[in-house]
Amino acid sequence: MIVVLMGVTGSGKSTIGTLLAERTGAVFADADDYHPLANKQKMASGQPLNDDDRQPWLETLNGVLRGWHIANQRGVLACSALKQRYRETLAADMPPGTVSFVLLDGPRELIAERLAARAHEFMNPKLLESQLATLELPADAIRVVNDRPPDEVVGEILGRLEPLSRL
Repeated sequence: MIVVLMGVTGSGKSTIGTLLAERTGAVFADADDYHPLANKQKMASGQPLNDDDRQPWLETLNGVLRGWHIANQRGVLACSALKQRYRETLAADMPPGTVSFVLLDGPRELIAERLAARAHEFMNPKLLESQLATLELPADAIRVVNDRPPDEVVGEILGRLEPLSRL
């Protein structure tokens, strides 16, 4: 099982991803930890990343996912994965069905409240609007609204992933 929890900043990827990994015995990785310094500085100043900024980062993350697959290891990656082509890069060179994408969604107001209440090393809350504008809703992802306690959200994700694990 390799799961990419995707969504805009503040959607709860790290919180839900950590709990999902704990409940399944998976490794957890936060894509933010793999950004180069230049990307972090750009986002901290309130400037959104462009495709050229993201591509090397996505390729690095693909290497993480491929490493989990090769090691037959369960993994959960928290990553925005806003565009279809980003998701394709993340899953490149792996058998179909190896990576499951889960979109963490929620009302804009709730996400904005979360961003206002947290301090993040480089993710400027001003980037929410650009991320919402960039997000291409995936046709092949499980969509879960993250507006409940984390345990409930993880329970829904596990219930919706379980049938996929039997394929």
